[in-house]
Amino acid sequence: MSVALDHVSRSVDGIAAIRDVSLTLERGTLSVLLGPTLAGKTSIMRLLAGLDKPTQGRVLVDGKDVTGIDVRRRSVAMVYQQFINYPSLSVYENIASPLRVQGKPRDEIESRVQEAARLLKLEPYLKRTPLQLSGGQQQRTAIARALVKGADLVLLDEPLANLDYKLREELRTELPRIFEASGAIFVYATTEPSEALLLGGRTICMWEGEALQVGETARVYRHPDTLRVAQVFSDPPLNQVRVEKHGGMVRYEAGMQAPANGLYAGLADGAYRVGFRAHQLAIADGMAGRHTFSAEVAVTEITGSESFVHFKRAQTNWVAVLEGVHDYLPGQKIEVVLDPENLFVFDGDDRLVAAPKPCGGTPHGSH
Repeated sequence: MSVALDHVSRSVDGIAAIRDVSLTLERGTLSVLLGPTLAGKTSIMRLLAGLDKPTQGRVLVDGKDVTGIDVRRRSVAMVYQQFINYPSLSVYENIASPLRVQGKPRDEIESRVQEAARLLKLEPYLKRTPLQLSGGQQQRTAIARALVKGADLVLLDEPLANLDYKLREELRTELPRIFEASGAIFVYATTEPSEALLLGGRTICMWEGEALQVGETARVYRHPDTLRVAQVFSDPPLNQVRVEKHGGMVRYEAGMQAPANGLYAGLADGAYRVGFRAHQLAIADGMAGRHTFSAEVAVTEITGSESFVHFKRAQTNWVAVLEGVHDYLPGQKIEVVLDPENLFVFDGDDRLVAAPKPCGGTPHGSH
């Protein structure tokens, strides 16, 4: 089975929610819709589900135009950010409810509910009601109900956003296994780059209703086509600085100059914008070839295993993620280092012209 959006646009009260999006989703795949709030993620899902009709373009299932066909006539299940369960029914009956609506025989209902409960680790809680469950268990119940329905298309709209950190991490690590076991088409919406990286599959970077870049998740992260994609796929926010290259030198804004080594060496003379993620910025280490900047600490956030150090440099704010505990104080002068081999360079049209070479493996987080 395949589901496709063919040059789909949708406007609401004259405001464009989706702008000329084309996507093809195949059975057994996971696609992550990544973007900030109001990027168009939920609008895409509603079009895929048949809850909304596009203003322009078509929705196709196995090449057949299903634009405008009601959601009840489609093989689709959706899990929302809020826990949507029937409070008076047991967990078992919540999961079984779509099968009972379909008129499935008792033995089939029993086997499919038990299988879904096993996948979602809900077997000890089948006799409880949702109000007797934790938030994570309630969301597991909602996901199990979507899976047991046997839908060809399963849409998850920020399903972990309302859970606490521990529950989110637990479910994030389990979801890829659950997706693989199901075999359906999964579409997962999130605002968090780290979640997209953990889930894998492919990522659709969204911004103001446009699908900026679509591709295998690790590749989009490592090779963003544009500055905007790099911004969407960076948390903490992408650090940026303007540079000019002339001959064998580069001049950073605010006057600092350095040799045009690393990725700069292959660039034509001209003006560029450089982006680098928080983990690509370090404290001065004296290594030859790296570019060193004087900066002032604004604030340090210590998370335990990492420290987020925010800097002010000229008119620019940067942030570095450092391993371990660092207690830099506001106003403290510090030397920060950028490796010219480990940055993204964008031209005057904000298109990527140089990127770090992959170091192997799949990134496990955007910081």
